Amino acid sequence: MARAGDRAAADVDAYVETIDEARREPFRGALSRLRAIVPEGYDEAMTWGFPTFEVPLAISGPTYNGKPLMFAALAAQKRHFGLYLMCAYLSEARKQRLAAAFEAAGKRLDMGKSCIRFRDPDDVPWDAVAREIDLAPANFVAAAAAARAAGGRC
Repeated sequence: MARAGDRAAADVDAYVETIDEARREPFRGALSRLRAIVPEGYDEAMTWGFPTFEVPLAISGPTYNGKPLMFAALAAQKRHFGLYLMCAYLSEARKQRLAAAFEAAGKRLDMGKSCIRFRDPDDVPWDAVAREIDLAPANFVAAAAAARAAGGRC
């Protein structure tokens, strides 16, 4: 049976090692692709129990829970990988562009309320993801605050 990553892992490398062997390399591939497209200025950490890219508190200032704002993340669940793109939920336009990019690439978009689910890194149009996450940390903080003020999520 497939095994999810250990949410209690001490760091990203330890998390990756806990993923079942058959899915470990595909996960590493997806993580490598995500690392390559996350803009500079975000910290990589294990804050929420899986590899995350987050806004340093020095940029965002204090948050309601004392934790950095998550910008993007990748999780190994039992049946899929979850790609969390918080900036894709900032506006309906971003979500629609991402959906259109999946369709144009002939890929199936399985998008939940907080993540894109996939099994193979090749099922994700990474160039489209890169376009939608091209936000510097300070710009993401401002966009997230505006979305919350307008009654949205983020």
